[in-house]
Amino acid sequence: MPAAPPARPSAPAAPKRPLYSDDERARRDASGWTLVQGVLAPLQFVVFAVSLVLVLRYLLSGEGRAAASASFVVKTLLLYTIMVTGSVWEKVVFGRWLFAPAFFWEDVVSMLVLALHTACLAAMFGAWLSPRAQMVLALAAYATYVINAAQFLIKLRAARLQAPRRNAQEGTWVRS
Repeated sequence: MPAAPPARPSAPAAPKRPLYSDDERARRDASGWTLVQGVLAPLQFVVFAVSLVLVLRYLLSGEGRAAASASFVVKTLLLYTIMVTGSVWEKVVFGRWLFAPAFFWEDVVSMLVLALHTACLAAMFGAWLSPRAQMVLALAAYATYVINAAQFLIKLRAARLQAPRRNAQEGTWVRS
């Protein structure tokens, strides 16, 4: 049996590009749109949680269709608002309205989230699906929203881990 070829040494990993360059971080920190996103994101999540309960209640009991539908409309309006303001934020920070490399996949999934929410609104207002099917579509929209929210939380954590920290001994700033 022939001997296995010797293992080749692996090349050192290329340094990973930080989420924000120093200029992008400065623009992010100086922008009022950062605060807008910071307020809208948790607000949208609270509305989502309430709406999810109402949608599930309707699907399980058949009661509360109007409340479930209204809550979905409010959630979708907040989604549109956060998407528009997030696009402005991305333009300010990265110089692009959407699909900046740092948030490319989050933006791709956001488009799916928007499409599903919009399809559900169209089904509701156009009466294209039965009320039950509308709420199932709402759940599909919410599932993609949860995935997208998780993507953004992971990026938020990455940004915090990459943030410069003050070196207490030297009084200088260092990047993690």
